[in-house]
Amino acid sequence: MRTGKTGSSVFLKTLMAVTGLIFVLFVIAHMYGNLYKLFDGHLAFNEYSEHLRTIGEPMLPRHGFLTIMEVVLGVSVILHVYSAVTLWKRAKAARPVQYAAKRKSVAQSFSSKWMRWGGVFLLLFVIWHLLEFTIVKFNVGSGGNGPNIVDDPYELVVHSFQSWWLTLIYVLAMAALGMHLHHGIWSASQTLGFTPTPAARRIAKTVAAVVALVVAVGFVIPPLAILFGGIK
Repeated sequence: MRTGKTGSSVFLKTLMAVTGLIFVLFVIAHMYGNLYKLFDGHLAFNEYSEHLRTIGEPMLPRHGFLTIMEVVLGVSVILHVYSAVTLWKRAKAARPVQYAAKRKSVAQSFSSKWMRWGGVFLLLFVIWHLLEFTIVKFNVGSGGNGPNIVDDPYELVVHSFQSWWLTLIYVLAMAALGMHLHHGIWSASQTLGFTPTPAARRIAKTVAAVVALVVAVGFVIPPLAILFGGIK
């Protein structure tokens, strides 16, 4: 194991925890905005979308705040993935000499594997999500009668989730996100020293479960409402 400060496992776990918490704050804000504004209708959602692009004006240029946020999130993704891959490689390399002492439970083994492969699935989903709703803004939903570019944020979201298969992918991704948040928040609280006592551990586990559930459910409500006609 490397002993340098920036190469130690402790440093990498801390880096994962900090970047993970940045994601948690972002997904909570993103979930709240979508959940609150989509049900307010076409005009309210588009005004919300436009407001995000003008935050900080005139001190910042148009889209300035979003650009800063995108850079922070992009760097965080890179550092998070790098830390996860490096720690996984080290654990894999050390495994041959740990068999005698290895007593992992089935639940722990599943949790570890899920964080790794669930994280890969989420990364692929995020790339797809950005392409569809932010970078290219193409509509593959039934409301658009096939793939096409849509500039109206509300129409893009509604038309996309009128497609059952796209909604299903989104729901599965949010289930994966919920499980990832549940394990990740708990692990981060341990890494950052927030669980020194049994009471603190119970609180951390409760917070992890509540945040994961609220975020996952909050994200899937609008797509399901669109699919079943609650939002048009």
